[in-house]
Amino acid sequence: MMMRLLSVVLNPNLDFKNHINMNPILRYFNGEKAESYIFMMVGVVALAMALYFIFGLKTSFWKGVAIPFIVVALLEFVVGYTIVTRSQKDIARVESYIQHAPQSIKTIEIPRMEKVLSNFVIYRYVEIALIILGIVLMYSSMYDTIWRGIGLGLFIQASIVLSLDFFAERRGHIYLEYLNQLINVN
Repeated sequence: MMMRLLSVVLNPNLDFKNHINMNPILRYFNGEKAESYIFMMVGVVALAMALYFIFGLKTSFWKGVAIPFIVVALLEFVVGYTIVTRSQKDIARVESYIQHAPQSIKTIEIPRMEKVLSNFVIYRYVEIALIILGIVLMYSSMYDTIWRGIGLGLFIQASIVLSLDFFAERRGHIYLEYLNQLINVN
């Protein structure tokens, strides 16, 4: 199951004929859903680790690592859960556009995807800035201070989110390309 999940997330061009014959709409939204499960799992693991850092290791450094782990873990879980719960509605919405209101692909879905993709650029810059801030904080002290811990936590969490967003953005570009081809055919 986990390997199948990873293959959907990491390779949006995967030939599904041997597994499931998916149209591009299903491929996009199911990939989004699969990656959201990964986001949620990362969030749960990060939260568990943060609790261990706070209550098990108890040093200021590890408490510092726990702070961004908790904040980002909550965001990962909320975003992941939101996407998982709305994916089926998104599939139905887009398929309804195609069947009953094809002009909505051009007027609603393509602009929505263009906005999503432009948001990924913003997310990328924020994530890179957090990685850089994390590095600066990690190396700003020779001692294991809370700030050094916060730096390590930021570096780890922002790197994970940046990596996952890379695949999500790539999948979004492929989906947008499909939508543009679809309106050019009609």
